[in-house]
Amino acid sequence: MKKVYLLIITCLISLCSFAQTKTAAKQDVILKTNGDEMKGKVTRITDTDVTFIYQGETLEYTIKKSDILKITHSSGRVEMISQPSVPAQDRQKDAVSMTATPVDHHNKIAILPFTYLLDNQPGAEQIGYKAQEDTYTMLSQHSAGYTILDPRTTNALLVKAGATRDKMMGFTMKEICDILGVEYVIDGTVMQTKGMQTSSTSGSSNTTVKRDGDKDVKGVSTYGSNYSNAAQRYEVAVSLHIYMDTNASIYNQSHKAFWTNTDGSYSSPLEYLLKRCPLYKK
Repeated sequence: MKKVYLLIITCLISLCSFAQTKTAAKQDVILKTNGDEMKGKVTRITDTDVTFIYQGETLEYTIKKSDILKITHSSGRVEMISQPSVPAQDRQKDAVSMTATPVDHHNKIAILPFTYLLDNQPGAEQIGYKAQEDTYTMLSQHSAGYTILDPRTTNALLVKAGATRDKMMGFTMKEICDILGVEYVIDGTVMQTKGMQTSSTSGSSNTTVKRDGDKDVKGVSTYGSNYSNAAQRYEVAVSLHIYMDTNASIYNQSHKAFWTNTDGSYSSPLEYLLKRCPLYKK
């Protein structure tokens, strides 16, 4: 009889252990970037946060995605949220890779060198690089939550991959995003068209009268000079195109400067477009 009781108790203990194991297996596990684990139930995931309830509790906790490495769901699916940071000395030992993973892409932006057209003909490449730098400077001040690749790094990666301006048409935007390791690529064009010329002329004269004391006029001399100035005025327009690493176009707009100018400045239309693009944050 004692053996029967012992067998029943053993079975009950096994069933309890199995039930606890099964319950534990159904938990979601959040692994934070500092190594801490949180076990319970993930109730909501947004672009920036994860809402979580500990097992056996009702209070909801909100954790920033930047603090989470991965989530192991109760189904067994593993969702990578961010990449672990690696010491600089270790990163230097890594082999250079021209292709990034989708996790590496998240919320990263690259700006391509702009195309510069003068009277609809290709112009100086340096103006395209200058527009790239100006876009980086403007957007960096209003891009909270995004990481923007600096132009020097962008251009170096493109050259290494053979994606130079004359060969850019041979690459899809997804391939460009993979080369640069970004989620968004900004491509732009600066267009200058020669408008009317303005000119101005000014002159001055000076007359000197010579006399012999109080007597009659001895002589008269006149000196004169004329100055002329001419300036070329330009009509300027900028177009901006933003792509995702899925080849999708999410923004494509052009804007023309309200006034012509003599220096071909594109700052006004560029700023106008950036302030209205989906990557700009006030």
